[in-house]
Formats: sequence, structure tokens, C-alpha cells
Amino acid sequence: MDPVAALMKRDGVARVETLRRDGVAAYALRRARERGDIVSVRRGWVAMRDADPLLVAAARRGVVLSCVTLAARKGLWVLDSSEPHVAAPPTAGHVKTMRGVIHWSVPLVPRDVDTCEDSMENALVLISRCQPYESALATWESALRVRVVDPGILERSPLPPSARRLLADARPFADAGTETIFRTRLRWLNIPITPQVWILGHRVDFLLGDRLVIQIDGGHHVGAQRASDIAHDALLKLHGYHVIRIGYDQLMNHWAEVQRMILAAIGQRLHLAA
Repeated sequence: MDPVAALMKRDGVARVETLRRDGVAAYALRRARERGDIVSVRRGWVAMRDADPLLVAAARRGVVLSCVTLAARKGLWVLDSSEPHVAAPPTAGHVKTMRGVIHWSVPLVPRDVDTCEDSMENALVLISRCQPYESALATWESALRVRVVDPGILERSPLPPSARRLLADARPFADAGTETIFRTRLRWLNIPITPQVWILGHRVDFLLGDRLVIQIDGGHHVGAQRASDIAHDALLKLHGYHVIRIGYDQLMNHWAEVQRMILAAIGQRLHLAA
């Protein structure tokens, strides 16, 4: 088998032993190295020249991509993935310097020796320990919503307390992590907070009580989408709803102002039907 073709089936990075087991001859690997088609990453590992740099870096250091880095790579909502997070075996005495965060822990699910990415279950456990509660919950809900993990398997697994709490609290209906964070920050209110409600032909992010609508804008609220949102806001108001629309920056960086605005509306009984 051609070494490059074999590597393409394994995300561009693989152990030599595994490639040999897949049918790649030793001389073919040697010739591919000589031609520059593949490169040695570390002892026993090779990669395609254009392989994913993060996977190559992980293989070189004997770690796996995990935590928020893996979640972001799988398309899940994360608060911040600017620094790589990797997992190392708990018995690893030293990992060569790598920018970012290194997690030493016993994995929930045994790690595949042939991959440079952790399992999603292991990543979620690390997120439960690494991230603040509300952002961790947002990532867990994102994982449940897109079904990259089975909640039944998680329920039967020996989760640490931090992960067990997130599993109990997570609800797979939030379209974005911002909605999870909003709901978490206001759950102390003694009024019904209902997410994803259809009203007058459109879905609103939250309905507080009977009449207070909260809409959370993301980056997609531009152009035609923005015009549609404004038109629906006007229709809601004509039918007796009070609408508060907030943006990402307001939610994440100016929460005190947002909360005061919502509490002022509740104080005026704008959440109640006439």
C-alpha cells in the first residue's frame, strides 16, 4: 500500500507500526521519506508533509488534543479555544514545552494509541474540571444537541462530581452557548424561563413569564436575518409582548447592565399578561 494513501486514512499522522499492519512495506516508507512525501515526527511516528499542524505537534509530544480544543474541532460551542489544550498520560513524567494547557489525568475512556485526538467523553470530563461552570455547561449542552456523545453512556460511567453535575444540569435545546449562559445566570429568578418558544410564526430565544421576550443576537444577525428579526420584534410588540434584544458583547462583558434591564422590566410587571 502507498504510504501517503495509508496516512490519508488516518488524518495524515500515524504510527509506523500501524502503517505496517495496514500493509505498508518498510521499503515504501523509506522511499517516501527520501522523496519528502512523508516526514518523521518522532520515533515510531510519521506524517504527511501537509498534515494538520496540531495533530503533528500532539504526536511529537506524545499527547492528544482534548478539552476545549477537541470540542472546538468537533464544532461544539466553546468560550475560548485560543490556546491548545492537550491530555497526557498520568504516568508521563515530562512533556516537552507546548504552548497551552496540559491535562494529566486518568481518562474515563481508554485512549486509542493510534490517534492524536481524545474521545469526546474524555474531553467533556476535562472541560468539567478546567472551565467555569456556565461555559462548561454550554459546551456540554452543545455536545448533547449535536449528539457527539450518548447521555446514557455518560450516565452509566464513573464520572467525577464536576462532570456528574453538568450531565444532570445539561439540556440539549440551546442553539448556542450564549443561550445556556443566559439561562444559567437567571435561573435564580422565581418566574418561568422558557427557551425556544414559537410565537407568531417565529422562534424566540426565551420567554420570561407570559410576555417578556429575550432575544440574543449572534454574528449571524445581519442583512436579511437582521431585517426579519426587527420585523418580528415589531409584531411581538403589537401583540402585547415586551422585547429585549441583547448582543454577545453585552451578555459576556456587560452582564450587570443586562440584568438590571431585565429586572426593571420584571419590576414593571412587563412579563405578565394583562
